[in-house]
Amino acid sequence: MSTARPGPPPGAALPRGAEATFLQQGMWVTEQTAGAGTAYHMPLLVHLRGDLDEDALAAACAAAVERHPVLGCVVAEADGGLRLVPGAPVPVRRRAAGGPVEGDPDDWPAAVREEVFAPFDVDGGPLARFTLYRTGPGRHTLAFTAHHLVFDGHSKDVLAADLAALYNGGRPAAPPALDHGRAERERVAAELPAAREFWAERWREPGETAVRGRVLRSRRAAAGRTLRFRADLAPVAGLTRFETLLAALHALLAAGYGNAAVTTAVDLSTRTPEAAGHVGVFVNELPVASRPDPEETFGGFAARLRAGLREVYRFRRVPLSRALPRLRPHAALAPVSVSYRARTLPDPVFTGLECAVDRTVPNGSVRGALHLQCADGPDGLAVALRHDPEALPDVRPVADDLRLLLDRVGRDPGLRLRDLAAPR
Repeated sequence: MSTARPGPPPGAALPRGAEATFLQQGMWVTEQTAGAGTAYHMPLLVHLRGDLDEDALAAACAAAVERHPVLGCVVAEADGGLRLVPGAPVPVRRRAAGGPVEGDPDDWPAAVREEVFAPFDVDGGPLARFTLYRTGPGRHTLAFTAHHLVFDGHSKDVLAADLAALYNGGRPAAPPALDHGRAERERVAAELPAAREFWAERWREPGETAVRGRVLRSRRAAAGRTLRFRADLAPVAGLTRFETLLAALHALLAAGYGNAAVTTAVDLSTRTPEAAGHVGVFVNELPVASRPDPEETFGGFAARLRAGLREVYRFRRVPLSRALPRLRPHAALAPVSVSYRARTLPDPVFTGLECAVDRTVPNGSVRGALHLQCADGPDGLAVALRHDPEALPDVRPVADDLRLLLDRVGRDPGLRLRDLAAPR
């Protein structure tokens, strides 16, 4: 097939010398002082079947970097602060994989694992890389890996959609140039006094969390394993799908595993409407706490958790380290953490090709002891359960417990929490 090579899109999504955001500052300090291994790797796989025009796809990758200049940047000390400055060029490579690039990384060819998990040069870059693998006749996989300094979960959908549009010969207009770091500082400065008052009354160190008879503690990022599975998620009346999932997790930790008080760390988006089409990192991790009553119904508990969550939402843009200046550094704010992203669109369309996008690719690490990475879309809820094998060697029973609880409360949210802990 012949597809027009896309030229560089007009405009730029990043002013020269833009300020680093608070999250970028924190990750940069972590990398400089302790290193994070692959904990900040953000892999994405795009599986393509059919008569692929490799030149057009390579051109689309290069054009996507032109469209989203943050992918070509690093965080560096400049002008008295941390700023985004140009790094080494983002590579677009082509290689033979020597086998399929599907399923879990343990099943990938060694060359693919090495490419996806290879360390980044945080100081010089590049902080992103594309590799197109030929995996068989009419079969290709585009492996993209970026450092979390310049990429987040929502960016996966933005990038995949742009690659498809560029491959198909389109020239989508670049997002407007915005200095996200400077805009963030203005918003945080306005909200900081109220956020400090809010967290001063509520913050408690999460401490330990019991899971299946084991005691989990917050710790540095560690080498991790991942169990991927799908779950049925039927939202409870009055709740969003995310609120239903989070309430089910808290109910499991309390009624199922015996925790009288539950705290989970939750990744919350800080994207503004102006940043909707931008690749970058727009997220803030905040704690969500509950004290479930065994006698209340799941629906009643979920509504109460929802109210508390909505209070936290008011300060989603303020990093906890700013609201609590004496907060000790955390790899994760709690032993159990959650990231959830709702997808409203199906996989992108590459003309003449079948396409499947894998958004929950394991990165070989885990922050904390147990992390649920959730992608919720038209094809259902996909969960990647990342865990520290030293703290929790086998998470298959945890996945089974969560799936069963979601099924039970989806059918009957009037179940009391104490009944959810009954022997099965």
